[in-house]
Amino acid sequence: MTEGDTISLIVRFSIPMLIGNLFQQLYNLVDSVIVGQFVGSAALGSIGATNSVTFLFFALCNGFGNGGGIITSQFFGKGDDDSVKKCIANTAYIMMIFPIIVGIVSFLMTAPILRLLDTPSELMADAVSYMQIMCLGMIFVSLYNYASAMLRALGDSKTPLYFLIFSCILNTGLDVLFVYVFKMSVRGAGIATVISQFISAFACLGFAIMKNPYFKMKKEDLKFDLAISGKVVRLGGPLSLQFSLIAISCMALQKVVNAYGPVAVAAFTATSRIEQIIHQPYQTLSAALATYTGQNYGAKKMERVREGFRKSFMLMVVFTLIMLPVMQLFGEHIIRIFVNEEDVIAMGARAIRITSLFYIMLGIIYVVRGVLNGLGDSLFALLNGFVEVVGRFIVPVWMTGMATIGLWGIWWSVGIVWALSGLTAWLRYFDYRRRKVIKGGIAYEKSSGHLV
Repeated sequence: MTEGDTISLIVRFSIPMLIGNLFQQLYNLVDSVIVGQFVGSAALGSIGATNSVTFLFFALCNGFGNGGGIITSQFFGKGDDDSVKKCIANTAYIMMIFPIIVGIVSFLMTAPILRLLDTPSELMADAVSYMQIMCLGMIFVSLYNYASAMLRALGDSKTPLYFLIFSCILNTGLDVLFVYVFKMSVRGAGIATVISQFISAFACLGFAIMKNPYFKMKKEDLKFDLAISGKVVRLGGPLSLQFSLIAISCMALQKVVNAYGPVAVAAFTATSRIEQIIHQPYQTLSAALATYTGQNYGAKKMERVREGFRKSFMLMVVFTLIMLPVMQLFGEHIIRIFVNEEDVIAMGARAIRITSLFYIMLGIIYVVRGVLNGLGDSLFALLNGFVEVVGRFIVPVWMTGMATIGLWGIWWSVGIVWALSGLTAWLRYFDYRRRKVIKGGIAYEKSSGHLV
């Protein structure tokens, strides 16, 4: 990604990742649709009640994979093949050990955390069952994300997609089998997801080892390297902490939602699934921009980094302008995919009309994050996560406490927190431009005075 037309490279690299991310979202989306349609809104709510907690546990692991991918892309941009292999190996050690520890702890803490969030009693049993099954599959999710992050860092965004599509189709078939045929309800949806994740992880990793030359290592490449592992931890740690802080903030919001009862929980679950889909183009653009930035930063091609930022921002604006009218005009039809109950549909449709007003701020978060992550700015990750935690602890309580807003403050608070995070990202970007120096691993060109 250090040569050729910037916009063409980013778009071509993004498309396989976007398709892959959408298919990855289908794991949970299919669970929600099949459970919601075949079992009911209460079962759908029990899955939704686990979203923020599951996100927290997965976030603790996946930040290290993303951090390792960024470091690998920088070595790859420099042409340092030995360090690329060492980074792949040392990130693997972290991504095998840490998820096992987190998975065991999360399995044991499932019920206490869900009680702490005031999960409605009628949803509790199914929520605990579903989440504990997901915790058992945490190692498989982490291994797949590790393999795909390494391959993307090396410029291959297509290989992870092929295996993900297969496993997603498998997940859909298993969901129908376990939920509809065997009548296993929420538990069946969880089992189907874990089996599919297992296949996706080992198929992708096995293919990479057999076919990608950077995964063909000698004994010396497999040795533990303290310096490289330290780089992965220094960047991946703050990324994990950022994702975890965001997850904790989502848990605070879930607690507010739970207080409004099963209908609100079901509507919030449906709108959250839709938002996860909306996040994917932004997130994919951010990941592509991080790889693009990391490779060009490693190759010291700073003008290409700036160009990537400008053109990615334009792409984000175009997507936002397309999605806004879709959500405003077709909200009921979209919510109806998940449930049949009219009260849930009406609430969810109004909710996504509220949150879609803030999509532009969501896009700003992801574009700025992509550039800063590619440059190795771990401090921004912490700053952004902290803003989301403060926002989601304070804003929902404040908004829902207003008599004129009430319940709808749940979704207004989502948009306001996006706005706060987007503003923070923008200020961070311009603070770098103002200083025009090399600080904290972030590069600037003193001669031109422009942000690198």
